[in-house]
Order: sequence, then C-alpha cells, then structure tokens
Amino acid sequence: MALRRRLFWQLFPSYLLITLISLLAVAWYASSAIRHFYIEHAISDLEARARLFEGQIRAPLDPLDVKAIHMLAKEAGNLAATRLTVILPSGRVAGDSEQDPSTMDNHADRPEFLDAFKNNRGTSIRHSNTLNKDFMYVAVPILKNSHTLAVIRASIPLSAIDGALASIQMKVLLAGLVMAFFAAILSLLVSRRITRPIEQIKRWAESIADRDFLPKPSVRSSEEIEGLCESLSRMAEDLRQRIEQISRRRNEMKAVFSSMIEGVIALDMEGHVLNMNQAAGEILKCDPATARGRGIEEVVRNTALHKFMGETLSSGDAIERDIPLTTDGEGLLSGHGTLLRDEGGQQIGALVVLNDVTRLRKLETIRRDFVSNVSHEIKTPITAIKGFVETLRDGAITNPTDAERFLGIIEKHVDRLEAIIEDLLNLSKIEQESEKDGINRVESRMNEILQNALQVCHVAVADKAIRTETSCADSLVAKVDPTLMEQAIVNLLDNAIQYSDHGGTVILNVMETEELVVVSVRDRGCGIGKKHLPRLFERFYRVDKSRSRQWGGTGLGLAITKHIVQAHGGSISVDSVLGKGSTFTIRLPKF
Repeated sequence: MALRRRLFWQLFPSYLLITLISLLAVAWYASSAIRHFYIEHAISDLEARARLFEGQIRAPLDPLDVKAIHMLAKEAGNLAATRLTVILPSGRVAGDSEQDPSTMDNHADRPEFLDAFKNNRGTSIRHSNTLNKDFMYVAVPILKNSHTLAVIRASIPLSAIDGALASIQMKVLLAGLVMAFFAAILSLLVSRRITRPIEQIKRWAESIADRDFLPKPSVRSSEEIEGLCESLSRMAEDLRQRIEQISRRRNEMKAVFSSMIEGVIALDMEGHVLNMNQAAGEILKCDPATARGRGIEEVVRNTALHKFMGETLSSGDAIERDIPLTTDGEGLLSGHGTLLRDEGGQQIGALVVLNDVTRLRKLETIRRDFVSNVSHEIKTPITAIKGFVETLRDGAITNPTDAERFLGIIEKHVDRLEAIIEDLLNLSKIEQESEKDGINRVESRMNEILQNALQVCHVAVADKAIRTETSCADSLVAKVDPTLMEQAIVNLLDNAIQYSDHGGTVILNVMETEELVVVSVRDRGCGIGKKHLPRLFERFYRVDKSRSRQWGGTGLGLAITKHIVQAHGGSISVDSVLGKGSTFTIRLPKF
C-alpha cells in the first residue's frame, strides 16, 4: 500500500516548485536579456569610440604614416581606456594601443575585419592570441571616396563585461531569492488556507465516524468547500437521526428479546448460533454470550433438539414439536421452528422458540389425576349409597336389623362425601384468600396453637395410645393466621398418628431462627418411599390407597396444609425413610 501524504504536503511543494521554476525562468530570461542589452550597449559604445578616433587617424593614413598612426592609437587608447587597433586593407596592423604592430600577426582573417568590409561594421567575441585574453571586438572602416583606407578596431576585455554582468546577475539573483522567499511564504499561506478548512472538515468527519456528532465547524473558504461542509452537515444530521432511530429500535428489540420468557434461538444455514436470549440460555443451561458463533451441537448436548433444529432448517414449513429436555423425561420443551428470510425472501437460517412446559405438563397431569381422583372418590360412596338404597327398596327396609345396618353404612358414606366436599371447599377458600387480599395474619403464640392442635387430635391419640412429645418456648411468637395454622398442624398430626404403630411416638417441635419459625412433626411409623415424596402434597394422592380409605382420609389433608403454608409465604418439606418414619417441616417467616 502506497504511503499517502497529507494534502498540505501535496499542495505546498507543488506551489513552491512552480513558483521557483517561474522565478528561475524569469531570472534566466532577465539575465539573458540584460546580457544581450549590455553587450549591444558595449558594441554601440565601442563603435562610438572607434568613430571618434576616426577623425584623428585620417591624416596619417593618406599619405600613410605608420609611426604617427601607432602613436595616435596609443594616446587615444589610453584616454578611452580601450584597446584601439588600426588595420590596413591588406590585414597589416598599422597601430595598436597595447602592442607593437611589428610583432602582431596579419589580421586579414579576423572575422570582425572581414565583417567591417562587408557590413560597414564588424563585431566579434573571441580569444586574442596576442594578449591571450577573451575580447569583444568592434571594427569600422575608414572610407574615402568609397575606398577603404583602413579599419579601426576597438576592443575591451570580456572580463570587464563579465564582471559587470556578474554584478547585475548577483543583484537579480538576490532579488530572485527575496521573491522566492516571499513566494514560499505566499505558497505556505495559500496551502494553509486551502488545507486548514479541509483538515477541520476531516476531523469533524472522523468525529462523526466515531458517533460523536459535534457542531458543524465554522469554515470560511471557497464556495466549493463551504458547500461540501454544508452537505456533510446535512448528511451528519440525517445519519445521527438514523443511528438514533436504529439504536432505539435495536434497544427496544433487545429489551423485548431479553424480556421474553420463551427461549429464542436464531441459527444460520450451517447451524451456528446467530443469537440467543437469556431465557434460552437458562432453559438449555448455557451462556448466550459464549454460544454466539458456535454450532448448536457444541452449545447443547441434546439429540432431540439437534434433530428438531435440523428439520427446521431443511423444511420449508413451520414445525411444532415437544422435545424432551432430559433423558429421564422430567423436563419437556415445546419447540416452534420457522425459517429466517432476508428482505429478498432468501432463506438465511431458522428461528426456534422454546417453551419449558415441564410444569405445565405436570399441572395438566395433576389436573387429570385430580378430576379422576375426585370422580373416583365421589363415585365410590355414591355407588355404595345407591346400592344400599336399592336394597332397602327391594324389601330390606322391612327387616329392622338389616335396615339399621344398611342405613349406618349409608350414613358412613355420606359422612365421607361430606368430609371430601368440606376439604375441597376449605382448599378453594384458602386459595381464594391467598390470591385476593391475603390471609389475616396476627402475632400469635405458637405454643397455644400447638396445644390447641393436640387437643383436637386427643381422641385419635388416645385410640392408638400414641405418646406425644412437644418442644416450644412459651414466648415464641409468629405472625400467622392462628385458625389456619392450627388446621395445618392438625393435618400433620393426624397424618403422623395414622401412619404410626399402636403405642408409637409423635414428636412436635417449634423453634425459631433470626428470620424463620420452624415447625416439625415427626413420627416413627412405616415411612414413605422416595418415589412418592415429590407428589405427596398433590390433591388426592395416596401412598397406600386401601389403607388411607380404611383410616377415613380424604387425600386432601397434605394439599390443604401446603396451601396454608404457602399462603403464609412459607414452605413445607418432608424427609422420610422406609421403616423408620417421616418428618414434616414447616418454615414460616417471622413477620
């Protein structure tokens, strides 16, 4: 890549070079013109001196007096500070102001001598063999009746001319340097004037590129640059508005994308993750930030999900399917897959929406079981009642003993129906109160609630000779609904008594921490298998249905207890070991 220079260093050297070349051309032309002018002036001056000497030299030429000519040439040359030479038509030197004519060569071949005969004046600049110097020669003929008597040649050394020209050229050079200096400054100012607003616009454009929309710079320059600045200003404002609009939409989409409870995954055609929201990361137990750009097989180890996404990418239609989240079948996802297309309608990937329907499916199962259990629980006594009523109608009513026995059985089943309905109504009431205004919580002594619950269960305790152990401080206070909390403890006590052996022990313990009140009911009965523990608090769920009905339970006691505890903002749990007993623990907030 070629090294790019700043505009200033492209303009300034160019301007300076053009200026210097122009100055050099002007200086060369001026020097040449001055030299030509000076030489022409010197020629005219030498011709004038030769013409002045012509009047003095005519007499000795006719008749010829060489000695006189030489003397006159010497005197005139000294006075004029010019070398004067008189040359006869034959080329013989008759006189010279600086040399003895007898020692001088014949000058018939000298160019100035020859030109004087032809053009009435001859000039020449050449080397003098006599004086071994460069001279400027001007020769003029002396005529008499159109007959040339002699040629007068005036000459001066070129060194004198060159010295004068050098002085003039030096002055021209100095003037040129001064002009070059001012031209350089002018070029600098012009370059700065051109590049400064461009640099301001450049810095402004760079700030726009960095999304720092500074005000338009105050540029005073040419119409074109000011027009460019104005166009950039309009473009920057439009760009700023577009970026703000895009950012606002992006933030809105991001907020919507992040706030969705559904897991959303966008894939490209190769199955790489383009985007994933936080809900999808929580469902699939992965980090959305590190998932982007990676293949879905690397992010999630779920063959069913991989197959579903592959079918979505290869299919042209939307796909819906339930996807197992875990191998044990505990987790279940509802997947909806559709294609991602660009503005031209070209497929660029797939969009998969995942819903964790584990709880929903479990609730549906519970609902079905509840309906089935309610139907079964109600149908059983109704069937029995109907059967005994028909028996009585068929004549058994006439037998007092049978009639009394059948009516007793009918009464027992009616009592069971009444208990089921009462428990269902209580459960519904608790749910409604907790959903609407909440329960009526007041500061209550937990020991009093515990003793009231024991009093309610004293008949069952006495029937099975159960020994009860309690532990609760008299000063322990919690903010609860005393009636509902008593019912919850009664349900746990009743459950513990039913599953305890004759003469067994039930332990009730109430303790407090900084934030909680913990109530535990422990029995040493038959215990509960682990597989039953997760569903133990479901409505009508029984570990041993035959024994539960034998003991007269409705199957709603633990469900009611759970809802009472949750209405107080607490939680309930159970620990149990087969053959060793169970411990139910209620944890309530103090206030």
